[in-house]
Amino acid sequence: MGFQIKKAMVIGSGVMGGGIAGHLANAGIPVCLVDIVPFKLTPAEEAKGLTLKSPVVRNRIVNQGVDFLKKSKPPGLFSPTRMELISVGNMEDNFDWIKEADWIIEVVVENLKIKHEVMAKIEAARKPGSIVSTNTSGLPIGQIAEGRSDEFKAHFLGTHFFNPARYLKLLEIIPTPETDPELTAFMMQFGERRLGKTMVLCKDTPNFIANRVAGITGTSAINYVLQNDLTVEEVDAVTGPLIGHPKTATFRLQDLVGLDIASHVANNLYPAIPNDPFREAIQGPVKELTGKMVEKGWLGNKAKQGFYKKIKPGGEKGLPDPGPEDPGIPAPTEAEYPLGETGQGHRIPAGSSKIHRPTG
Repeated sequence: MGFQIKKAMVIGSGVMGGGIAGHLANAGIPVCLVDIVPFKLTPAEEAKGLTLKSPVVRNRIVNQGVDFLKKSKPPGLFSPTRMELISVGNMEDNFDWIKEADWIIEVVVENLKIKHEVMAKIEAARKPGSIVSTNTSGLPIGQIAEGRSDEFKAHFLGTHFFNPARYLKLLEIIPTPETDPELTAFMMQFGERRLGKTMVLCKDTPNFIANRVAGITGTSAINYVLQNDLTVEEVDAVTGPLIGHPKTATFRLQDLVGLDIASHVANNLYPAIPNDPFREAIQGPVKELTGKMVEKGWLGNKAKQGFYKKIKPGGEKGLPDPGPEDPGIPAPTEAEYPLGETGQGHRIPAGSSKIHRPTG
């Protein structure tokens, strides 16, 4: 059968979902962006007398995603006018928009149970023949489609974009044995010609290709830092363009991806590769370090602090100060490395996963 994509729906309005919706709009494709309805009011909403039935509350999560897209740097949209192609709603009041979508992209949290629930909801509402894909960073594509009909599975595959969706060229296509080969061929062509991507066809293996490599090399690099008394800036200086990698290098890449997302990817990968001799890097000191950072909300760029922190508008970044009352994270007694590009550097102590407060 022939395939076409004249309209799309993106389910999940986080950094990745909003970015994908933005890039579809960049390509001239009308797209519906939806997310869940909040479960509770914020203090500000309560003060205004709003309820969980108020439209502004029901669309709060998706509107936050849209605001992030509008303010993202570098810009996720070719032009602010591209927002005219994005319709915004929620998964309870506006899910019937799915009936008009030729391509439905799931971009929700990396949790198999939640993805199963979303896929069941999609199958019950989509029009026959519409394309359904998941943007999972590494969960098995076949498992995400478990319990769905043969017709659904024939129109289902993985489409793994990378953040930021407008700028990173790679788009991995991951079919399952049940995916219609014509659909796979169509998506490979569509991604290249319409979305401007460099297409890579992957097997449905743990974390596919890019994240399988990055999951090991990234955690190995961070473990090396923790064990050898190096600074974040020193490592980024030698693991970026100097060796043919992007300028995000090691730690800026973690901040860009999001520490929470990176942790999910690593935690999902470890049990899936029992015979991989390099998998222990995932369980090394880096796991404790990133775990503490996620607990504190230091999620990276989207939280304005991770391994780097925004210290002033338009300013450079430095490591966030954990504060004097942070148990188990001692304050340094002296400046631990010369002031560099940030003017507020930090060193992670050797053999430890604790973060020192910035000095200088």
